Amino acid sequence: MTPIKASTRDPRVRDYVNPVRIVWTSSDNESFVENSESLLEGRDGQATLHSNNACIMRNNGKPASILLDYGKELHGGVQIASWFLAGKNRTAKIRVRFGESVMEAMSEIGGEYGATNDHAIRDQIIEIGWLGATEIGNTGFRFVRIDVVEENTFIELKSVRAVYLYRDLEYKGSFNSSDPLLNEIWKTGAYTVHLNMQDYLWDGIKRDRLVWIGDLHPETSTLQAVFGHSDIVPKSLDFIRDQTPLPGWMNTIPSYSIWWIIIHHDWYMHNGDLVYLREQKDYLIGLLDLITEHINDDGTNSTPSPFLDWPSSENQAGVQAGLHGLFTLAMKYGAVLCELLGAQSEAEKYRTTEAKLRQHHPHHADSKQAAALLALAGIMDPTEANREVIAVGGSKGVSTFYGYYMLEARAKAGDIQGSLDCIREFWGAMLSLGATTFWEDFDMEWMKDAARIDEITPEGKIDIHNTYGNYCYKGFRHSLCHGWASGPTAWMTRYVLGIHIVEAGCKTIRIEPHLGNLDWVEGTFPTPQGIVYVKHVKGADGKIQTEYKAPSGVAVISV
Repeated sequence: MTPIKASTRDPRVRDYVNPVRIVWTSSDNESFVENSESLLEGRDGQATLHSNNACIMRNNGKPASILLDYGKELHGGVQIASWFLAGKNRTAKIRVRFGESVMEAMSEIGGEYGATNDHAIRDQIIEIGWLGATEIGNTGFRFVRIDVVEENTFIELKSVRAVYLYRDLEYKGSFNSSDPLLNEIWKTGAYTVHLNMQDYLWDGIKRDRLVWIGDLHPETSTLQAVFGHSDIVPKSLDFIRDQTPLPGWMNTIPSYSIWWIIIHHDWYMHNGDLVYLREQKDYLIGLLDLITEHINDDGTNSTPSPFLDWPSSENQAGVQAGLHGLFTLAMKYGAVLCELLGAQSEAEKYRTTEAKLRQHHPHHADSKQAAALLALAGIMDPTEANREVIAVGGSKGVSTFYGYYMLEARAKAGDIQGSLDCIREFWGAMLSLGATTFWEDFDMEWMKDAARIDEITPEGKIDIHNTYGNYCYKGFRHSLCHGWASGPTAWMTRYVLGIHIVEAGCKTIRIEPHLGNLDWVEGTFPTPQGIVYVKHVKGADGKIQTEYKAPSGVAVISV
């Protein structure tokens, strides 16, 4: 018999992960969970004819329930291995709930702030059979709750293992410093993006499992710092291109099409793949021409659907100012790419449009997002933008997505220490609440009386997952693993380790470290030619001593 030939091969692998903690079990006269700790023994999912040290769950009138903690956020589902059970037709109905937080796994579907099954089913009732293993789930989670829902039923569980689905990639980039908190933040940003590298590069693994191209630039920046190259980036860029015939806007948002251009520029600078860039020529020029049609003679724009990110969306003056910065960057990088593609006349046209844009200097409207983009585009002086807007109030007004560009602008203003303080305060706060990945949204005001996400909310504390969130991510719908929040990982590699790409394909890099109040830092950076290693140590006189190792084919300018 001829074997079936698969149309595509899944680039991901499956690993089994055992729970590390029993968070909670039901316990009353009608609901029993016995020997729950046996599920922590690391047993496999193979059934045997004799049960041994089983976890027994009995519904004698009420659902028997258990809540398991797998230690960190995962993508995938669970395998439930059972021995014997008492139910109809040798099966039993159980309810399985996945949660990125303890309280999400304990929640009910619906209500203004209730949990959802949007994008991925994370709450459902299934049947399991005796002497078998049943797999369920395809979502983002750390916690799993299981309930035996039928009365007068018991089940014997051998194991409940997470089925961890991910791309098996080497972390070629690294970051280690004298501050353990910054080290953990770097790793958490890297892991957040890694989990979102699934079929395509996603926004979130529980909700927003889509290719939101405007949200992907922090992810691709982090990916380049950690993995160097992955085919998931061109696959995702091409997917959204092919799904958006011109004159359409990617994800229906003009600014998102601009981010497609910026990502292509950065991707080329890192990888130097001119063959791939040439495949984008016709679409790239068509898109740049579409953008120029919306630039007025006075340098303003008339683009529909203005948008930066959700937290800035109610400040329309700020949104328009930020878009002006993005349009300027689009023309700048578009001209560079067209020159590389031999389209000289188009490159000159976009430079002319860029010059027109630079004649207009919109006010930032006290928007940190707008001030950051204006500074990065060279429309506003970075030092002024930082002093007047971005650094004001510390982490107040920072968003998980545009926080990356705020850090970039602060670095251009020379405010490395302020940037490090912001990273510690804002992203570090999520870690202090039990996060193992970074969130779709966060606000420092949420910290007051907040309970950790890895515990049942104690009396007098606030369930941060259920209570907060805004716009499309209220309550438990809020994603606690969102790739756009990974910016500090890319930022620390670029500004603390000090690695800047000068020549496409990393053929020339500049090493220019900024340690702030760090005593030392070391790390690695992946290039197409191999791994670059750097180490910086601050002497007693404040001067930094640098050592580095670079592979053949990478020229280094050490500043």
